Amino acid sequence: MRNFLSTRKGIVLVGIIIGVLAALLQKLGNPGNMGICVACFIRDTAGGLGLHRAAIVQYVRPEIIGFVIGSLIAAYAFKEFRPRAGSAPIVRFVLGFFAMIGALIFLGCPWRALLRLAGGDWNAIFGLLGLAFGVWIGVLFLKNGYSLGRTQKTYTAAGWIFPLMMAGLLVLVLFKSGSLFFSEEGPGSMHAPLLVSLVIAVIIGFIAQRSRFCTMGALRDLILFKHVHLFSGIVALAVAAFATNLILGQFNPGFEGQPVAHTMQIWNFGGMVLAGLAFALAGGCPGRQLFLSGEGDGDAAVFVLGMLTGAAFAHNFSLASSPAGVTSGGITALIIGLVVCLFIGFTMREKAL
Repeated sequence: MRNFLSTRKGIVLVGIIIGVLAALLQKLGNPGNMGICVACFIRDTAGGLGLHRAAIVQYVRPEIIGFVIGSLIAAYAFKEFRPRAGSAPIVRFVLGFFAMIGALIFLGCPWRALLRLAGGDWNAIFGLLGLAFGVWIGVLFLKNGYSLGRTQKTYTAAGWIFPLMMAGLLVLVLFKSGSLFFSEEGPGSMHAPLLVSLVIAVIIGFIAQRSRFCTMGALRDLILFKHVHLFSGIVALAVAAFATNLILGQFNPGFEGQPVAHTMQIWNFGGMVLAGLAFALAGGCPGRQLFLSGEGDGDAAVFVLGMLTGAAFAHNFSLASSPAGVTSGGITALIIGLVVCLFIGFTMREKAL
């Protein structure tokens, strides 16, 4: 049991479970092709906290809270709670910020890209190609000495800070604090029952922590080492979600009219190039960063806070895309983000190219 989920069969099982549960969450009320989207859910949570005022995307998503809590439980159960921090935190914050900008230009994180494809949204193909290209650029930097430095062991209390923040947020949600914002229409108003979402997310957080499930890591290992271990998990996720969507009548193939998506393919590709590059430079996709945060990684928590801030900026400054397409501000932010990420990649290396 201790090691099974980290085996090839285990990672495939984890992918299947996530794919099925994500499709079920959509059936239970989450937005279309968005049973789980870490970027979108962090964006909605930022709105729920009042960090942006886009009224249609405001809801503190219990899935984000559950991922951290589930990972925390797994880390303690298997003695893997290791408080650590100090590896270029400001750089990780900036990477999280621009990862969110890229994801919101595409309208989804890597998990949602897979779920969009599994639901028949062919626009996701361009996003996944962009993600792979962005990770490939990041791999080139890794091969040539890129590093954010070593993390340092720190106080146990420091490792608890982010999980406690999530616990506090859960209390506010459960007691329906009047300080929170809730969408009355749009994607933010669409959600599965709170407790169902929370329980499912805790389960996913637990098994993902045990298996080291990560979409960025899967592409990185495939490109860098030709390892298919993690990649088999993300393939299993897509196949399981596709099969579940067929059973539930949620498979609607095509480019036009897909939920919370646009057809400007160059920007679908470009947005995920930026996101993929930022994930590669930071060492993990958004889901993996949440799971690491649950096991005491303060640097991962800083990345998540960067994403939260990026989500607020994206909507306060009209950088996020919509079904109508990409904004001019979003295109500018994408270019700036690529320049910043390339600057980080070139300058934070232990040896020259």
